[in-house]
Amino acid sequence: MKELSFGDWGVFLVYFIIVAAYGLWVYNRKKIVGVSSSKDYFLAEGSLTWWAIGASLIASNISAEQFVAMSGNGFTMGLAISTYEWMAALTLVIVAVFFIPVYLRNKIFTMPQFLHQRYNSTVAMIMAIFWLLLYVIVNLTSILYLGAIAIHGISGINFELCIGLLAVFSIIITLGGMKVIGFTDVIQVFFLILGGLVTTYIAITKVADHYGVTGISAGLSAMYTNYNDHFHMILKKDNASYGDVPGLTMLLGGMWIVNLNYWGCNQYITQRALGADLKTARGGILFAAFLKLLMPVIVVLPGIAAYVLFKEQVFDAGSAGSINENHDNAYPVLLNLLPTGVKGLAFAALTAAVVASLAGKANSIATIFTLDIYKKKINPEASEKNLVNVGKISVVVAMVLGVVISPFLGIDKKGGFQFIQEYTGFVSPGIFAMFILGFFWKKASSNAALFATIGGFGFSVFFKFLPKFANLEPLKGTGFSFFNTQSGLWEIPFLDRMGFVFVICMISMIVISLIDAARGKKTNGLEVDASMFKTTNSFAVGALIIIGILTALYTVFY
Repeated sequence: MKELSFGDWGVFLVYFIIVAAYGLWVYNRKKIVGVSSSKDYFLAEGSLTWWAIGASLIASNISAEQFVAMSGNGFTMGLAISTYEWMAALTLVIVAVFFIPVYLRNKIFTMPQFLHQRYNSTVAMIMAIFWLLLYVIVNLTSILYLGAIAIHGISGINFELCIGLLAVFSIIITLGGMKVIGFTDVIQVFFLILGGLVTTYIAITKVADHYGVTGISAGLSAMYTNYNDHFHMILKKDNASYGDVPGLTMLLGGMWIVNLNYWGCNQYITQRALGADLKTARGGILFAAFLKLLMPVIVVLPGIAAYVLFKEQVFDAGSAGSINENHDNAYPVLLNLLPTGVKGLAFAALTAAVVASLAGKANSIATIFTLDIYKKKINPEASEKNLVNVGKISVVVAMVLGVVISPFLGIDKKGGFQFIQEYTGFVSPGIFAMFILGFFWKKASSNAALFATIGGFGFSVFFKFLPKFANLEPLKGTGFSFFNTQSGLWEIPFLDRMGFVFVICMISMIVISLIDAARGKKTNGLEVDASMFKTTNSFAVGALIIIGILTALYTVFY
């Protein structure tokens, strides 16, 4: 039933009041302290604790693309989609050890600033524009659209009104600055995890009831036994979802590029840690890594449970038809099975995830536009107050653009999560190549970085459309080609495309940099030394625990 009861709205109202009141308290407390610099507004410099950083990382990351779209992938392909979450846990450890120290030692606050400092202003400006377009056209729009799908599916509220309300709520949170976002994210994560776990518990209980068994473990056992094909992390080449998660090759190439670029070279994410000292930043990132291990339980298992209930014809005809029309509807349909009160909690969790991600994304858009474009090219003499005001205006403009264009991008046709991953992947390989060489190879030149920026995008487009001009069927035995039933062509899985483009960018950057070095061209190296990468014993223990858990998970569910 697409509506919320009085009790559900009551639970949601409690969530809304808690977040709004706490956010207002943090904002007013900040005003009393009298800190109003742009660094405080965009980065909450020196204000966030390790637990706030970790919670904010997860709240910003987990959104409708996970609750709705990843659950939809759980419905279609099963546990394999969890690789994005579980590999992210290990990636976060790597970022904490090797990336964050470089940023903090060199006082880098935005990703374009890194490119300007390491390469030159041309590379930085091109990428600043790239990131703004990517964040608005791909990320902001997809979060708004998928969030509205879910909220409409649960509450029955008009779809366009859902998009508008999400945008307004997010703007209110974002205008308070990163400190308000960071600390309210702690509450958002509480509701996100609590509501998500309750939803998972009830979904699996529904499965258990259908099979006539009792308890969560019995329900999981029934799911695993009867639909074992949905409990494998590594898909075989003949699997219909192989093009999205291409077996072992993704673990050796594309998945690393996706995760390291997202968690280590992404303003939207790194911004949470760039205002802290190294110990606090690392502690927050490690906390986020542990939370990442939990995410598939919240966002993938419900999708698998929905698949089981769908196959067992537990859903009514209307719900089954909605899922057939778009697999991203699996999670909203599942939520409509929840009892009064619990449905309100799940609704609050979903709203928390969407709003936190929108607020974080909008703040990053404002940060890049204000500090890397407005301050450097439009008004270099801008005061701190002016910069903050420009940031607030850009938040509103970005959100309005997201609301206007989101219905026209075909997000519902491809599947939301894959839409985001594939189109982000057009720029990820080149970005990651120039970041990784920029960190650890002093000879990497600005010409090489410029090639990675533009050439990486060009090669991504080339490999995307190559199947229209060449028959790739002979590659099917290698796993680097799959048959796309929608296009009727043999195509390269997009994660493998990313791997190919990354290798091309790395080789090209090395060659171009060596040519520049032979011509006497100087480069701008960063301050890097081995002592920066030393960790505390407690961090090392936490990292080893994460590696052990991941090894066990991939061994059991291979």
